[in-house]
Amino acid sequence: MKIETIAVHAGHAVDPATGAVASPIYLSTTFERDIEGTYSRGFMYTRNDNPNRQALERGVSMLEGGEAAAAFASGTGATMSILQALSPGDHVLAHVDAYYGTSRLIHEIFLRWGLEADFVDMSDPDAVRKALRPNTKLAWAETPSNPLLKIVDLAAVAEIVRGPGAIFVCDNTWAPVLQRPFDLGADLVLHSTTKYFGGHCDVLGGIVVAKTESEFFQRIRSIQYEGGAVPSPFDCWLILRGMRTLPWRMRAHSENALKIAEFLARHPKVKRVHYPGLESHPRHKTALKQMSASGGMLSLEVKDGYDAAMQVAAKTKVFIRATSLGGVESLIEHRASIEGPGTISPQGLLRLSIGLENADDLIEDLDRALG
Repeated sequence: MKIETIAVHAGHAVDPATGAVASPIYLSTTFERDIEGTYSRGFMYTRNDNPNRQALERGVSMLEGGEAAAAFASGTGATMSILQALSPGDHVLAHVDAYYGTSRLIHEIFLRWGLEADFVDMSDPDAVRKALRPNTKLAWAETPSNPLLKIVDLAAVAEIVRGPGAIFVCDNTWAPVLQRPFDLGADLVLHSTTKYFGGHCDVLGGIVVAKTESEFFQRIRSIQYEGGAVPSPFDCWLILRGMRTLPWRMRAHSENALKIAEFLARHPKVKRVHYPGLESHPRHKTALKQMSASGGMLSLEVKDGYDAAMQVAAKTKVFIRATSLGGVESLIEHRASIEGPGTISPQGLLRLSIGLENADDLIEDLDRALG
């Protein structure tokens, strides 16, 4: 089946009890045992499993082309489960421009816990090769990256990290449907389902998808149950509902973003635009090779730095000043002030999540704000 058909039907079935086309929400925290003490209907306790979570995991794993998935209460919870599945002394190689929450999680929790880590520019395969160690157990790529939209050549990096036997993870939050990490050599795919999967800025979630049912993934599954950072049944239902329109929304997000990026690249008040769909992007050809479209996220650097960037964000009328991304409404944020001390984001950088409004209205809004 094509991706649009999978998105609509994966994880969904007509309710056998009532014939309901829309799946019911199973709010129960506990489930009845059989007389002999077994659970022949497959569910015991909702921290262990739940019909809505099972449907979500099945649906997302089918969409990504994996064998299994584990859903969590947030994207960070999903990230933590992967890192917790490692052992003290293991080495992690991570993208220097990864989501700052991922970097902070590694620095503030897992380095103290005993992991070792190096952060390199994974858009440079030579930098990845040089940073590998004999104890490198996991390589963490994020492409397009947050917030500089660096593009990692997934196939090239997968080949490099396969040498020492490292598990290759791709954070695919910014490019669901548009990018197929498993086809390019990834072992695990991570999504913050809060973003494009939910699609409406009204649900928190994360998911880890495994290409194969490996021993490492089984440790992640155990952490999901034992740690208990699981999404609620309603959250699972909302995310799976959002997935049904995901392919069509990603096309619209991408079309709008490309038009806006081209406009901003010509604007006299803009110093630089970070968007892989522009020919000026240093990894534009790599993006064309591994993505079907360039996504709905872009960053621009305003001339004159921090003050000018903050003024632009203050003057928009259609764009909303808010963090997060992937919703139907367009958002704008000054990334360095969100990330705080230690940020590597330029002070003049604004990150834009391009929504589903008319692109001309968004361009007019930005043009007015830029002056």
